[in-house]
Amino acid sequence: MSAPAAPLPSHREIENLIARYAELVDDGDFAGLGALLADATFVGSGAPVSGAEAVEAMFRETLVVYADGTPRTQHVTGNVAVEVDERAGTAAARSYVTVFQALPELPLQAVAAGRYHDRFARGEDGRWRFVERRVRITLVGDVSRHLRR
Repeated sequence: MSAPAAPLPSHREIENLIARYAELVDDGDFAGLGALLADATFVGSGAPVSGAEAVEAMFRETLVVYADGTPRTQHVTGNVAVEVDERAGTAAARSYVTVFQALPELPLQAVAAGRYHDRFARGEDGRWRFVERRVRITLVGDVSRHLRR
């Protein structure tokens, strides 16, 4: 019998949450995004949304999904800086994001780039969760095959 895995350091667990968000968007798993952000407020270009159902609906209404069930994107997150207050059970993170997209008729290209500003809290179960994600897109390419509106 193997020993239980040691808990991850807080900053690593938070980095994993940031990476999970990118995976879920790129997989077209909007229900998963709703669950990941269930306790959070998502602030993007539209009105802020809160709660699993509202987050899921916002992604479904905003992103174009193709026959394979995905938006045919790859979100690359980098320059991640995490600041943790262990005593308070809170954390903040800043990161950059570049969104790539490719389709049979669209060569691979960056369609958007910007920054994430995130806040996290440690739940009663000891695990970190998003409490806020602010998305600020500063560079926009051809998003005609990525965004519905």
